[in-house]
Amino acid sequence: MIRLIKNKNLLKTLGPGILFASTAIGVSHLVQSTRAGANYGFILLWAVLLANLFKYPFFEFGTRYANVTGESIIHGYKRLGKWMLWLYFIITLGSMFFVSSAVSFVTAGFLQNLFSIPIENFSLLSTSSILIIICVLILSIGKYNLLDSLIKIIGSVLLASTILAFTLALIHGPLEKSSNFIPPEVWNPSGIAFLIALMGWMPTAVDLSAWNSLWTIERIKQTGYKPKLKESLFDFNFGYIVSALLAICFITLGAYFIYGTNKSMPAGSAGFANEVVKLYTETMGDWSYIIIAASAFSIMFGTSIAVFDGYARSVKRCIELIFFKEDEQSKWQKDRRFFIIALILIGCGSLGIIQHFHKTPSGFKSLVDLATTLSFLIAPIIAIVNFKLVNSKTLMPNGRPPKWLNLLSYAGIIFLSLFCLLFIYAKCFL
Repeated sequence: MIRLIKNKNLLKTLGPGILFASTAIGVSHLVQSTRAGANYGFILLWAVLLANLFKYPFFEFGTRYANVTGESIIHGYKRLGKWMLWLYFIITLGSMFFVSSAVSFVTAGFLQNLFSIPIENFSLLSTSSILIIICVLILSIGKYNLLDSLIKIIGSVLLASTILAFTLALIHGPLEKSSNFIPPEVWNPSGIAFLIALMGWMPTAVDLSAWNSLWTIERIKQTGYKPKLKESLFDFNFGYIVSALLAICFITLGAYFIYGTNKSMPAGSAGFANEVVKLYTETMGDWSYIIIAASAFSIMFGTSIAVFDGYARSVKRCIELIFFKEDEQSKWQKDRRFFIIALILIGCGSLGIIQHFHKTPSGFKSLVDLATTLSFLIAPIIAIVNFKLVNSKTLMPNGRPPKWLNLLSYAGIIFLSLFCLLFIYAKCFL
């Protein structure tokens, strides 16, 4: 009986971690991990593993802080000082258009691939526009809960498909390399640029750790159940581990079926999406094409909605904390106008950026690399602040991180900072 009650409570807790995983599986996995395997084989596997390891504490802190304090980590930034809240707000405003546009652009490519829509007849800009409008409308009318449930089902299908394709790929073995193949260099300007872009969203951007806390608070409101810290952390850890394992699977598919052959990943969004889906059919058979194409688009569509939702919630919360007195904030939290205005602003800004990048064949890769690089460069700042916040005796009297997690945090801050300096050095001097 006790075990049954615990299981029910755990089911009430599950959600934010799975949502995190579905968000991470988007661009960082379907695009960047596959490109890493296709262009470099397993040479960059260490970067994927270390990025997942050293970023872990700073995402975990978002969930930890929300569970212990009952408020989002954005509120915690204000408690550290209004300057920090302003800094986070500026970082959010500076990155959200690039991130949202990159995700929308990738999703548009998978949609055109799914329905075999020729770019000559219907441009990626038009497809992106329709997708962004749909995302804004879904979130504006508050129908995200239903879609969230569908995302979990679709994500499960893609998870099972990826594991199956990965297993069959291991059995099949890699394709034979071309006789004139020369392994690429990593430690040159272009290699370092891609390395930083790869780790930028692996598993996702560190500043998105605030979304974990926002979703944790929202889940508590939905269910009316206040989970124990270990229950919230179980939910988060489950999603985080799944996303890390899937990154390895996507690298393997790219490394086995593209790396060293005469094939390459197309520069365009729709062509890239088609090539990703083909990686599955080469191991599972042609019968799986429509299933994988639909699942890949659906998970990207879910990622797009999650990104718009996360940024709109963050902007709304920042505005409430910066511009309204504490006794007025509870009133404005229930008002959806700032949320809807933020959604429209993000949508318009994203379309403007897509309008600029969609004109060239390499615009897809350029936009994704720019968005992921920006995310990596601001990661050390958010990492340091999150670490300071959850170790504050005043703000976190209970539930502070264990010693091993703090040690991993120190290592993570050093790791992120050193690679940021390496990127700047490569850009300026190489």
